[in-house]
Amino acid sequence: MKLINGGVCAAIGFKASGIHAGIRKNKDKKDLALIVSEKIASAASTYTQNLVKGAPIYVTKANISDGYAQAIICNSGNANTCNANGIEIAEGMCELVEKHTGIKKTDVIVASTGVIGQPLDLAPIAEGMEKLTSSLNYDGSNDAAEAIMTTDLVKKEIAYEFEIDGKICHIGGIAKGSGMIHPNMATMLVFLTTDTAISPEMLQKALSTDILDSFNMISVDGDTSTNDMVSVLANGMAENPEITTEGKNYAEFCKALSAVTTYLCRNIAKDGEGATKLLECRVSGGKDTQTAKTIAKSVICSSLFKAAMFGADANWGRILCAIGYSGADCDVNKVAVNLSSSAGAIHVCEKGSGVDFDEDVAKTVLSEDEIIIDITLGDGDGKAVAWGCDLTYDYVKINGDYRT
Repeated sequence: MKLINGGVCAAIGFKASGIHAGIRKNKDKKDLALIVSEKIASAASTYTQNLVKGAPIYVTKANISDGYAQAIICNSGNANTCNANGIEIAEGMCELVEKHTGIKKTDVIVASTGVIGQPLDLAPIAEGMEKLTSSLNYDGSNDAAEAIMTTDLVKKEIAYEFEIDGKICHIGGIAKGSGMIHPNMATMLVFLTTDTAISPEMLQKALSTDILDSFNMISVDGDTSTNDMVSVLANGMAENPEITTEGKNYAEFCKALSAVTTYLCRNIAKDGEGATKLLECRVSGGKDTQTAKTIAKSVICSSLFKAAMFGADANWGRILCAIGYSGADCDVNKVAVNLSSSAGAIHVCEKGSGVDFDEDVAKTVLSEDEIIIDITLGDGDGKAVAWGCDLTYDYVKINGDYRT
């Protein structure tokens, strides 16, 4: 497997574009993205489990219920959620794709992100469609990645090349996510493309399995969004034998999918609103995998621990506290904790009790922008990784006047 350029356009047969259509007031911010495949593609998606869902989710579910799609359209600046005419607007976006590309409206994945409860006007989208479609190109991933950003500070895109049965395949993705990140599926928007030939059923299985160890293991602020969606299109243009069952080829595809999603997870967490540090919590020695996952998520969700990491304070007691209230079945008297970064490592806890460490060294270690929290439980073979970020003053500033 090899890292390559191209994002969602790295796979054969995919074009993308992104423009400012006028949904957002800032004319320097792109706000409308389009991704299209030259051929109809197997399609799979996972969605937020928040009971309040954005209108685009309902429309996308209906459109890909047959397992196929050919285009993705997404706007930023408005979530199209809790709107009386939300379904009508989302369907209208799909109709505009059909009008300007010839792709059937029922073969379109539609998504929106931004402020909840604010009416979305279809007019600027309709007016921008000619420019959006004429801008489609095989190097358009960067523009599309920019167009789906809201409070994100950096674009998130990645692509890999890999081999299946002698055929070179490609998979790439773009993502947006900075705030309202606490998955009960995935709290953000992620669009993935691949030229791998894989059936809709196996594609859905691969995606649904992958998110359990990727997007469901990140958290920025504990808020699960209403518009979360991870969607993938697989157009088969790599011409590998179609993957229809589990086996070596399916495993190779899942490995490539995981490489893309893990990268995007880390970058979403690192770009959390106001964040200065990526936190990666690695848990080993759990009674089972679920125990390890529960503890890893509890630690990276702890506001007290996140605040301590902002201050480069090795307050390891907050880690033990988060383990204790996680609800996971473990023996706290066996717990060991290490904190590390590119600047070094410190051992802070052994058998559930503190050990002596140099506070100055700890400050140096925790002042880096990526911190690893290693927790050993000593109860079994269960392990997990979760990603989060520190909690800063800027998080409150950003969200204090997000709407206005």
